[in-house]
Amino acid sequence: MAASSSPPPPADADAFIDDRFADEQAELRALVAGIRDDTMAIARLSASLIRRRAAVMRIALARMERSGSRLSLERELPVRSVALEIGVATRTHDLTVQKELSDAHTLTEKFAATVGALEDGRITPRHAAAILETGIVLDDPAARAGWETVVLVRAERDSPGRVRAYGRELAESVQPEGMTARHLRAAAQRGVSVRDLADGMAELSVILPATVAYGIRDRLRRQAAAIRAAVTAPDTSGDSATAGDGGSSSAEDPGSMPDGIDGSATAGNREPSLASMGGSEAAGTEGTPAGNDEGSVADERTLAQIGADVLADLLLTAAPSHDPTTEDSCPGGLGAVRAQVQITVPVLTLLGRTDGGAIVDNTCPIDPATARRLAAGAPGWDRVLCDPVTGTVLEVDRYTPTSAQRRFLAARDRHCRAPGCRAPIARCQLDHNREAQDGGPTHLRNLCHLCVRHHVLKTEEPWTIQQNADGSLLFHSPLGQQTRESPPPRVMFRPTGDPPPF
Repeated sequence: MAASSSPPPPADADAFIDDRFADEQAELRALVAGIRDDTMAIARLSASLIRRRAAVMRIALARMERSGSRLSLERELPVRSVALEIGVATRTHDLTVQKELSDAHTLTEKFAATVGALEDGRITPRHAAAILETGIVLDDPAARAGWETVVLVRAERDSPGRVRAYGRELAESVQPEGMTARHLRAAAQRGVSVRDLADGMAELSVILPATVAYGIRDRLRRQAAAIRAAVTAPDTSGDSATAGDGGSSSAEDPGSMPDGIDGSATAGNREPSLASMGGSEAAGTEGTPAGNDEGSVADERTLAQIGADVLADLLLTAAPSHDPTTEDSCPGGLGAVRAQVQITVPVLTLLGRTDGGAIVDNTCPIDPATARRLAAGAPGWDRVLCDPVTGTVLEVDRYTPTSAQRRFLAARDRHCRAPGCRAPIARCQLDHNREAQDGGPTHLRNLCHLCVRHHVLKTEEPWTIQQNADGSLLFHSPLGQQTRESPPPRVMFRPTGDPPPF
């Protein structure tokens, strides 16, 4: 039987493909515009819902005042009753409803401008939740109102995650009570709790000082990476990195990666989850490293799963039940792995002239006493010079020029610079805005931090980045949208007791 030949493509095949791509682009633009309009409509509806809940709460509180009872349980009954009424009407647990009523009342009473912005569609419900969460710690009405005004400006142009981080840092700067007293009060609430989950699982939660918590997480990630490196054959292709090398392959030259990148989380996100039942046994609890003997099965756990198993071993036995590393792969073994956290401390806090401003991993404020104690044992320092008005980083100097470049970019960027992303520097890679293979120089004006997700997206899809002299980035999307990302500002702390500059 003669083989059938495919008909030749039509002469206008290329034009047909171009027309189809143009139609898809037009459809995508319309869908993006529709999603934007629907998001604004949801924001307005959410504001209406908040006002209704607040009105219900005001009625319930008025009934509480009229009850005359001295027992807190009896006084709270009107709120519980109306929460159950709404729960029945909306098929929602009344405890959830009661929290929603309380949050709505707080928003309308203490953050009226936020509700107004939500009603206008200028922010989303998630922005409002971030403002409520970070601003509720401010008891002074004047300070809170000034704080809200500043944070709302940020909320109208940035993602909820960034607004939450900025709002928390700004609230810290205007707190009338010192960080030391607040930290001591909060540290008294430390503890351990367990929440039952489905399928025979449970969630272990520990409330600890931030430096201890971040140190625990860092050490677990490093130990998991060491285990994976010990049981995984090295990749000799030269095109990709192993799980313990610092993350996924990219268009960047390895020499341009910033110092201290912890690639374990990156590698754990890239690999499929193939963990089997009894994952902790796969680590070699019988004394045999997985994948090192004939007939053994390679350790297929993700780094997140390995980290959880190591944590269980450490807590139950005070040391990992099995250490498959060698002196070559991990000198001193897993017991020699030590946690590292990044602390940013204003000079005036180090000198004891102010009582705040120290931040761990650019995420969580810590008490100044802990910051000073950690700083005393630090092997090196980065001197960060900031603009006194905008707070933008101007210069960072230390060691050789290449290291200074990396440290400048880490201090300037603080997190992934992609729109709306806050992935920390430890999970980011240095990206050449103009690709190196296209002649892009390894220069501060051509480098920024992108997380693996956005680095790959920028490399593989027609997203482009243009960097300006002030470090701001202009992102161009495949659909023709443009968005400007300014370098993250820093909250400037003042040594005097002057009121906040609102």
